[in-house]
Amino acid sequence: MAHPCGVEHLRFLWLCLHLSDLALEIYSRAAPTPEPLVVSDGQGREQRVLAANAAARARGILPGLAVSAAHALAPRLYVKPRNAVAEAAMLERLAAWAYRYTSQVSLAAPDALLLEVAGSSTFFGGLAPLRARIEADIDGLGFRIASAIAPTPLAATWLARCGVGAAVTETRALFGALAPLPLACLALDAKREALLSGMGLACLADCLRLPRDGLARRVGPEVLQALDRAFGRLPDVRVPYAPPAEFHARLALPAPVDAVEPLLFPLQRLLRELSALLGAHAAGVQRFTLTLHHAKAQTTSIDFTFTAPARDAEHWLGLARERLQRRALAQPVEEVELAAREFEPLGSHTGDFFAGARLPEAARAQLIDRLRARLGDAAICGLDRLADHRPEHAWRFLDPGQAPTCAEVPQGGERPLWLLPEPVPLAARAGRPWLGGDLRLHDECERIESGWWDGGDVARDYFIARDATGSRYWIFRERGAEPRWFLHGIFS
Repeated sequence: MAHPCGVEHLRFLWLCLHLSDLALEIYSRAAPTPEPLVVSDGQGREQRVLAANAAARARGILPGLAVSAAHALAPRLYVKPRNAVAEAAMLERLAAWAYRYTSQVSLAAPDALLLEVAGSSTFFGGLAPLRARIEADIDGLGFRIASAIAPTPLAATWLARCGVGAAVTETRALFGALAPLPLACLALDAKREALLSGMGLACLADCLRLPRDGLARRVGPEVLQALDRAFGRLPDVRVPYAPPAEFHARLALPAPVDAVEPLLFPLQRLLRELSALLGAHAAGVQRFTLTLHHAKAQTTSIDFTFTAPARDAEHWLGLARERLQRRALAQPVEEVELAAREFEPLGSHTGDFFAGARLPEAARAQLIDRLRARLGDAAICGLDRLADHRPEHAWRFLDPGQAPTCAEVPQGGERPLWLLPEPVPLAARAGRPWLGGDLRLHDECERIESGWWDGGDVARDYFIARDATGSRYWIFRERGAEPRWFLHGIFS
């Protein structure tokens, strides 16, 4: 057979991330457990171990073992059923996460991702640093992977699934990398795999030595087509994954949790996934919902609202810690769910050269979020001015970050920042106001007559008053038959 690498060089480099323990990590990544944990496949007596954690493998429990035999080896064995739906959803969330490294991401179901990294490697300092960063980041999410790089997506997939961590960057090197791979990478059915094995074939090199026509007659043309795609002789078009416009993830815990601190570990991983998806959209969120699932379908939902849109997972985790520590868990938690649906554009920002010591906008928003998480939502608020002469009606509370109305405030005299909740009656001596002593009034007076239309009409003359110590007060005298004095504000 002719040398399969007939194309000199391809423009692409594909990084394949093979999640060999995805079925197990659907459960184990939520929290590390020292107890033996396995994922089972099959029904009844046919149940077999599909994947096992390190503690289970240390007791001799390996994939393929009957679950009944596994219980004999480890009486305190956690057995979880395989959740193919959760695996597929997790693979898609990881595809969205991978968009922080490249805009070309494809699914290689059921357990691998393909990232085209030729274009983005320069931005990350080269192919090796990019690969190392991706592997470190996905390890932080709780996944163990095998990776490989090749000029064709199928070659990268075969190398990664066979545990060959090669970095093949030229098509002429594909033959040397792929030839030793076992026939299992072709994913043939049992009948055709037995046929090739009976012919004495053990690896791809053995297939490549056979006449193409003869190999196609024995095992079908799709095998030749797969080989040609892997070696770059045929195009291998991959459908790019499109990140969703909302986030929804649910993480099952290996065992029920009845304390806050163990919940933060799985929550951190969900928050990092959300942050990565937002990065792919160049967006942020101003709210999300955390749902804790208990036994018997009972749930506890906690809504998080932030001052400004953001995608900082570590900031969110700190807020969640504050909120969760302020409330008791009524029941043990079995699953953690995170949902965010309203993505808002969050572009890059240019720094202010003359900012000096001013706190950046993002830092101010984070400070407000931390104060609200610690003190309660009602403890922190903004203020807005309203177009009303009456001081008690000339402002209102705002949610932090809410834009003010910028209303035109009626012009008057100087007013204090500290306004009392209600005017306080003052004593009077010889018709003059008294507050622990005689108050000396400034000459200017601000007259307010307003509010007749809403039943809150007032008729007042306001003065700035000073006591013997020099403290300044804002007082008024009611206009009417029996004028009285009131304290309404204090100047700083």
